[in-house]
Amino acid sequence: MTVPRKPFAIYAITRHGLEIAVRLARSFADADIHVSEKLLSAARQEPRLGNVLALRLPMGPALAETFPAYDCHIFIVSIGAVVRMLAPLIRDKKTDPAVVCVDDAARFAVCVLSGHVGRGNVFTERVAAALGAQAVVTTASDAIGTLTVDILGREFGWTLDDPDRNVTRGCAAVVNAAPVMFVQETGEPDWWPLERPLPPGVLYTTTLEGVDPRAFEILLVASDRDFRETYPEHWKNAVIYRTRSLVVGIGCDKNTPPELVERGVAKAFEDNRLSLKSVRALATIDKKREEPAIVALAERHGWPLETHSAEELDAVHGIENPSETVRRYVGTRGVAEPAALLGAGAERLLVPKQVYTEPGAGRSMTLAIARIPFAKRTTEVGDA
Repeated sequence: MTVPRKPFAIYAITRHGLEIAVRLARSFADADIHVSEKLLSAARQEPRLGNVLALRLPMGPALAETFPAYDCHIFIVSIGAVVRMLAPLIRDKKTDPAVVCVDDAARFAVCVLSGHVGRGNVFTERVAAALGAQAVVTTASDAIGTLTVDILGREFGWTLDDPDRNVTRGCAAVVNAAPVMFVQETGEPDWWPLERPLPPGVLYTTTLEGVDPRAFEILLVASDRDFRETYPEHWKNAVIYRTRSLVVGIGCDKNTPPELVERGVAKAFEDNRLSLKSVRALATIDKKREEPAIVALAERHGWPLETHSAEELDAVHGIENPSETVRRYVGTRGVAEPAALLGAGAERLLVPKQVYTEPGAGRSMTLAIARIPFAKRTTEVGDA
């Protein structure tokens, strides 16, 4: 099991460094302060410091233990020394923590490692703001103020469909202002500030229809659909962002096997060419909030489980497959369909009620899917 990381570690090995650590502690109250043993007594007498830990020198052996334990490491140590000590510990930009270095005069805060995925650039700006220092960020997209392809939409929960496919090429295309089309089928509209024009080279539309993938260096597509078969050429030339845009309404017989429910959900998504990575939540009737199969499904995928009363569900407009049998048992004309609509705040279903069972199971499950109706950007093709 992966052990959760602590948020911040601050390292100080000089008296000036300790003074800077005290200033940082005002803005990083949840940080562990690692100080050299010579400074330990003075550090522990400083009321503004929180958790002070002894740091044995040389630092290399200690860093082998602390490096994987924090989201961000703030060193008040020279960059050269930090790079040499951390070089054997660096593994992968997808998992390495952020590293920020501050000079002994607190003039500069420099992002050294994991600027994008590890949020190092964001942390660097925060360190600089706390010290009144100059933030030094060398990541090209951040430095020139363009799209950060590899983490776009992360604040909304968007994920890359495949972090290893086309992403590097997409980053290069955006930085070089090559022709890029952003296709937003769904998702939050403010992935780029609404009041700002799109970066040079980037055009925008809301549909793949009519887009020639050969006319662009790369397509950036925000979608909850699996379009690899319906738009194969677009798929090949795309970086795909999975928006959190779908709500699954679900119901099942009592004690339905969790494996059956899992397979039923997977089949419905495959049949309708939708991505499970785009599920924002499960929704069901409150009487099923502890149904083992539904709880297991939510926990396995990390999906929030929302529940609604029978009265709330029965009052929903847009139920396409009402059932008097269901009403007699649970007090509402439907569970899966109105639960999906309520959870998504939608008026129409994307996928009406599907029933799934297996030979000899003696149990069945139902589901329906609704898409969250996000607001739209006003910028269309040709306006960028």
